[in-house]
Amino acid sequence: MTSSPAADPYLRELTQLRRVKDRMDREYAQPLDVESLARDVHMSAGHFSRRFKLAYGESPYSYLMTRRIERAMALLRMGDLSVTDVCFAVGCSSLGTFSTRFSELVGMPPSVYKQEAANSTAGIPACVAKQVTRPVRNREAPDPEPLLA
Repeated sequence: MTSSPAADPYLRELTQLRRVKDRMDREYAQPLDVESLARDVHMSAGHFSRRFKLAYGESPYSYLMTRRIERAMALLRMGDLSVTDVCFAVGCSSLGTFSTRFSELVGMPPSVYKQEAANSTAGIPACVAKQVTRPVRNREAPDPEPLLA
């Protein structure tokens, strides 16, 4: 006899983590913190962070910042907003933290990206530009070591 998916605690936890991940995708520009996200799924912040990282390969904070940087990249490519305006539009409250994280993920400061991106994606549909300009996570979710036989 097998248990139903709703009765399996592991699947229930994965469902909760997915809901939080979806919320971060939707509400990336809102002031979100690990404590409130954990509270929404009735977990301690530490337990939530460990389980999220186990399930998705990066911490909740890192995942949220990556979503914010992806959106910032799109806004900077449009060229209508300043770097400071983009920083606040994507939910970051510190221009320094935003610029540092942007540089880590993208490989260049947001001001340089804005200058270079204006010409690099000209004529490419936005949906394709989003895929080819997606930031690569350098430190948060390293590739697993290959298993030796």
